Amino acid sequence: MRLVILSCVVFAVVSLAARPLRLASAEPLPAQGQTSGRGTPSPAVPAPPPGSAGVYKSEAELTAALQKAVASAPGMASSPVANTDQYRINVVRRGAAAGALAHAGNTEVHYIIDGSATFVSGGTIVRPTSGGAGAQIQGGVSRHVGKGDVVVIPDNSPHWYKDVSGSVTYLEVRFVAPTK
Repeated sequence: MRLVILSCVVFAVVSLAARPLRLASAEPLPAQGQTSGRGTPSPAVPAPPPGSAGVYKSEAELTAALQKAVASAPGMASSPVANTDQYRINVVRRGAAAGALAHAGNTEVHYIIDGSATFVSGGTIVRPTSGGAGAQIQGGVSRHVGKGDVVVIPDNSPHWYKDVSGSVTYLEVRFVAPTK
């Protein structure tokens, strides 16, 4: 059942991004005066041509890449599935809460694969006035998310994995939503 739901979510999201689009920055908005710490985003490449075999990565490949990334960045690591000029698809593992962020021009879908967390969305991002904790959300909606849950985050909407219970791993699909 999970595979059917996941397949439907990915198909719907990738179908929305069927035409070439400019992808806004994949980097989270850094706190004032700081860099994001996530490094340079992987370069955009053309999408697989229509009628091609597409992109395939086995669970073993994704897991190995994610484990390697976690070894060097236990707070947050990702294993890329496909990152093009049309969409970004990654498996992300968060071992700790991070600051709130929003992606201008990008809608996201998170499918929780494992673990749980308190997910806050909406409201307003509030950045700390001095060092210390990262950005937070004021006036948002908090939800407990866990394995099998799906979250859709509209373009430029603040979101935050506030409290992480051990770790949370999710499939992240980010795309530019077509304008009406």
